Amino acid sequence: MPTVGEIFDALNEKAPVAGKMDFDNVGLLVGHGDAAVSRVLVALDITDEVTDEAASLGAELIVSHHPLFFELKAVSDATWEGQKALKLAENRMAAICMHTNLDAAQGGVNDVLMEALGGTVDGIWEPDTGIGRVGTLPAPMDFGPFLTHVRSALRCNGLRYHDAGRPVKRLAVCGGSGGGELGLAAAAGCDTYVTADVKYHQFLEAKHLGVNLIDADHFCTENVVVPVLARWLREAFPALDVSVSQVHRQTVQFL
Repeated sequence: MPTVGEIFDALNEKAPVAGKMDFDNVGLLVGHGDAAVSRVLVALDITDEVTDEAASLGAELIVSHHPLFFELKAVSDATWEGQKALKLAENRMAAICMHTNLDAAQGGVNDVLMEALGGTVDGIWEPDTGIGRVGTLPAPMDFGPFLTHVRSALRCNGLRYHDAGRPVKRLAVCGGSGGGELGLAAAAGCDTYVTADVKYHQFLEAKHLGVNLIDADHFCTENVVVPVLARWLREAFPALDVSVSQVHRQTVQFL
């Protein structure tokens, strides 16, 4: 059986930790590196429900995209982050988290997001971090049908958007909170930008710039990478029992 450390090393080859953004907290965040692993659960987040699911499966390791914590100063039940870390430790489970390094990695979040939307990546529009992607659809689509396509492809409960009245051909994507990079997408010549956590003033900016803007939810724009993480693990360790979370879903709902 591989160890937690060996699994981390394999993931680090695919999405090098050196590629993370400065604020981030990634890597082996809970557990023993030399602990043997027979079962892994992969999820976008490590929630209480995901930890319970992992325990029911007998998993020794959870691999997630979002970090379990960023600036935890004490592992106690006084904070939500501390409670989650304690629950993992009490269940003798480790946690490996691959966040902005996985956003930037080749074949990571944003490449998979572009693929899910039917585009072909041909550039990176955020050179300092290498996170955002620019691509092209095989044929132009009217914006209305493209919205339907996005909602279906990403399995969203709903979408927030601005329709600039342009067909979709040149597409920018940034999984997660990418509203602040709208100007970069426009500067790259994109008619449409798909991201999440868009603020009101960013929708106004999209109107000013004449760019179609779609907020497809943080979970939905990033959860596309979870099956990829699972595939990487199965390819690296064929004997490893790898499961994708069946309980973790989009939290945001629409009336």
